[in-house]
Amino acid sequence: MAGSNIREANRMTTALVTGASAGLGESFARALAGKGHDLLLTARRGDRLETLAADLRHSHGINVHVFTADLSEVDAPAELIARVAAAGITIDMLVNNAGFGLQGAVADLDGGKQAAIIDVNCRALVVLARGVLPGMMARRRGGILNIASTASFQPGPMFAVYSASKAFVLSFSEALHEEVKAHGIAVSALCPGPTHTEFADVAGMRHSTLFERFAGAPDAVIRDGLAALDANRAVKVSGAVNRLLAQSTRFAPRSMVRRLAHRLQQGRS
Repeated sequence: MAGSNIREANRMTTALVTGASAGLGESFARALAGKGHDLLLTARRGDRLETLAADLRHSHGINVHVFTADLSEVDAPAELIARVAAAGITIDMLVNNAGFGLQGAVADLDGGKQAAIIDVNCRALVVLARGVLPGMMARRRGGILNIASTASFQPGPMFAVYSASKAFVLSFSEALHEEVKAHGIAVSALCPGPTHTEFADVAGMRHSTLFERFAGAPDAVIRDGLAALDANRAVKVSGAVNRLLAQSTRFAPRSMVRRLAHRLQQGRS
């Protein structure tokens, strides 16, 4: 019943997509536009957003609004919600996609950049989810798709802060799913594995063994995420191999899992 309510409510609605200037965020925006959703696009790079918005308006005849924001800034997420409200726009769906990571040892990576990973991946995601919930609860409809990762399921040496941040996203999403499902709101955590997007270049992991062995295409990730939200599925691991790997960590000793993850992250071809 809840799933059918969400499917009905989310037709021809307005979706806010964060991190929409590239990678999975851009792909989510294009997929949602193809389904007839109006869009709110946000990211740091306003020029890219404007180009994407013009393309989607022309291709799909939808309304697309651009809100440039740097979600690593403390006040930016709340200000984004306020700006959308001031424009008189209702957010029916939130795709919390913005996020980044850095490969390397904690002691070697820049401390400020590691803190920014937490700010974007965790704090901003929570603030935005909290910001849209009162309206969704009042209307008794809506959906929140939080992008976690297969990194959520195990510690990630050489990717420690990112992996920990995505474990937070997974736990938060599952808890929120239970809290709001009685209000007609869907919350899903999408857990993709390594994916061929700009993320890998920013993170410095393009040539890691983990990426080269397991990276997949983004299209399947997008389909899985939107289908999971449509069905109000709490957690969706995208890809059969990724599901197997995520499940296998439940049975292997933690010491073995973290040593293997360390070798894969360090490995170079």
